[in-house]
Amino acid sequence: MFKLTAKALACALSLSIAGIVQAADPIVIKFAHVVAEHTPKGQGAVLFKQLAEERLGDRIKVEVYPNSSLFGDGKEMEALLLGDVQLIAPSLAKLEHYTKQIQVFDLPFLFQDMAAVDRFQQSPEGQALLKSMESKNITGLAYWHNGLKQLSANKALREPKDARGLKFRVQASAVLDEQFKAVKANPRKMSFAEVYQGLQTGVVNGAENPYSNIYSQKMHEVQKFITESNHGVLDYMLITNTTFWNGLPADIRSELDKIIVEVTAEVNKQADSLNEGDKQRILDAKTTEIITLTAEQRNAWRDAMKPVWGKFEAEIGADLIKAADAANQ
Repeated sequence: MFKLTAKALACALSLSIAGIVQAADPIVIKFAHVVAEHTPKGQGAVLFKQLAEERLGDRIKVEVYPNSSLFGDGKEMEALLLGDVQLIAPSLAKLEHYTKQIQVFDLPFLFQDMAAVDRFQQSPEGQALLKSMESKNITGLAYWHNGLKQLSANKALREPKDARGLKFRVQASAVLDEQFKAVKANPRKMSFAEVYQGLQTGVVNGAENPYSNIYSQKMHEVQKFITESNHGVLDYMLITNTTFWNGLPADIRSELDKIIVEVTAEVNKQADSLNEGDKQRILDAKTTEIITLTAEQRNAWRDAMKPVWGKFEAEIGADLIKAADAANQ
């Protein structure tokens, strides 16, 4: 009788210990992205991991997967919705399938500078866009800056007619398709990880990126010219799976919210200096000529591309475009 009781006690103790161990297992947050670690987004992911693990101790484990090492451009959204990854920060253009309003950020020559982008993102209209996809199980947590886009190509682009017939890599965005068609160029959808090789082999002749993306992916080594057009914004939205986020213990979610506010401020502060630094590194490499447009030339590009606004007004909403344009004041 005693042996049986001892065995039962041992079994109960074993189950109890297993329960304690299981309870102590950290919540794993996989953060996947497609860019290099020293870009604004890459630095933001690293800082998020550092602060989350520092402040929440053994309760949280953050795994960061840069440079498409876990999921590439075409798979990260699906992975988020399936719960295979918990945080991603896709460029805003990639979210058009979940809310057409997000296309406002792709409209060419809408924002005069990053300060205007910031004002719009912090406005009630900009903040509402973060929550606009929750019916599709996607929660926006923050906007992360990357910067204004520059045109790169293997020929000098000074006037819109110079782009005619060139093949430009674009993200999967209807607005960006129309942007290049407006200057008689040919848009080609291509994942970010494939751009360098595409430019190197001539599958595409040009691209549009902030300086930090151009330098970190070595695109300047295979592009003879960069036109400082500042024609559009390439920003990211930090997003999570709504079910996962709402299922976190309230105190953990609250702390992560605070951390995201801190990380966002740091990412956005660093983005401008990183882009300026990488612009100088490109100049120092002497592989690429950076073309500065005159006011007249830039206006010509703007006039050529601005009709794209009208084509998407019904989908985006005239009031939203007006609110974004008002942020330039």
